[in-house]
Amino acid sequence: MIDYFSQLNQAIGAYAGIDAASYIVAIIILIVFFVIAQITNFLFNKVFMALAAKTKTDVDDKIMKILDTPIFYSVVLLGAYQSFTYIEALSGYSDDFSKIIKSLAIIIWARAISKLAQVVIVGIGFKFAAKTKSTLDDELMPLFQKLSSIVIYFAGIMLLLKVWDWDITPLLASAGIMGFVIAFAAQDTLSHLFGGISIYFDKPFRVGDRIQLESGEIGNVLEIGIRSTKIKTFDETVIVIPNSTIASSKIINYNQPEAKIKNKIKVMAAYGSDIDKVKEILLDIANNIEGAESDPSPSVDLVALGDYALEFVVTIWVDNPSNQFSVKVKMNEEIYKKFNKENISIPYPTQDIYLKNGKQNLSV
Repeated sequence: MIDYFSQLNQAIGAYAGIDAASYIVAIIILIVFFVIAQITNFLFNKVFMALAAKTKTDVDDKIMKILDTPIFYSVVLLGAYQSFTYIEALSGYSDDFSKIIKSLAIIIWARAISKLAQVVIVGIGFKFAAKTKSTLDDELMPLFQKLSSIVIYFAGIMLLLKVWDWDITPLLASAGIMGFVIAFAAQDTLSHLFGGISIYFDKPFRVGDRIQLESGEIGNVLEIGIRSTKIKTFDETVIVIPNSTIASSKIINYNQPEAKIKNKIKVMAAYGSDIDKVKEILLDIANNIEGAESDPSPSVDLVALGDYALEFVVTIWVDNPSNQFSVKVKMNEEIYKKFNKENISIPYPTQDIYLKNGKQNLSV
């Protein structure tokens, strides 16, 4: 196209003169690029928007609508630059005019890219975050939404300064120093933030999981926020832990790798009890207790001959850590009722004391 305009310039110059030819060609170039811009605008409005309207999401519709304007003006600006270069009388100002065109293009596209980032974050990021159980990503999305605009406009300003031959090295150095100062002043907040981000990506636990902290507290994860994680304990109290602390601590997650958890219940029976009968009773209770898993099946073992009783351990698998305590309570209740019915004694701790003269024998 440039070669064609050069030939046109020479042809017009042969009839109208060199000076007039450059102005005429410049006007023609501007008209041609304006027509191209109009055609592009027509394609976006009539073709691309129609195709985008057929999809299930409205994100592509918004993207097409945003891109329409900057592309239109970019074509017009390109035409203005090309037409300006053909006017020989203005050749001394071509460098300044080029900077003006580039500056306008940077402003137009910085605004467009900022809008595109907002559409993607709101249309895709927020919807994805809403589907997850964690609340951390829901809290991070507005932060990313604001930061994206700041970063894009900051980059646009840096490009503008570079176009006009401003030395941006001192500004970048100042920004680096300022960032260091801010980071130092807000190091606790940043450590909690990055701790939350590491929890989000590593996923050591999710909302609803039962976990045990390194300090010993056990509870269900109530909420994972930007700065802290909330855990609800068995006594209905909420523990708020900074993410930087929880990210660097040893955590036991009872829901991973699967929610099924082993529950061991210690049972005492008096010496002289029928071992087989005790095991049969305990196994029958374990097999019929609500919340216990049939696979793996429950088991009963005589684990020790204690100081004052036979020590049995009933091992059952519970479908979820949240049901572990309730299943244990039900088991204890049923064991006590069944032992009473079958006349199986649950002994108290006892100790025989023999006096030196042998005349008394006390049992306490």
